[in-house]
Amino acid sequence: MSTPDDGPGWPTEKLNALRLGQPLTVEVPASGPRRRAFVTICPVITPADRQAHHEGWKRADHAREYRLTHWDYDADQIDGFDYDIGAVLVQGATATGEAELTAMLQAWNLRPDQFLYPWQTDDPT
Repeated sequence: MSTPDDGPGWPTEKLNALRLGQPLTVEVPASGPRRRAFVTICPVITPADRQAHHEGWKRADHAREYRLTHWDYDADQIDGFDYDIGAVLVQGATATGEAELTAMLQAWNLRPDQFLYPWQTDDPT
């Protein structure tokens, strides 16, 4: 799904999810012991997306903006209600369009195939 000129490509199902407004996330190395860190891609939801949702469907958008955030959390807090206690925003950025998103991920040393849906895990059980 990639060419030599565009670097690593997006798996089709993940690119479609982003186009439909579904966030994707990946766990990355944390700043230290007893910490966990994640990078999340959140597609920016527009009034047209809200209208589609109100009508019962999802709108695909190839020219979406995406917010990327890299958060570092206290591992002891992450499963509770107050998961953000001790959280640190490592970096954040906004990408306009899929090409800029891919370039930004490359600058952050991440690959599109690393990302999972928030409910998806590597553990099949």
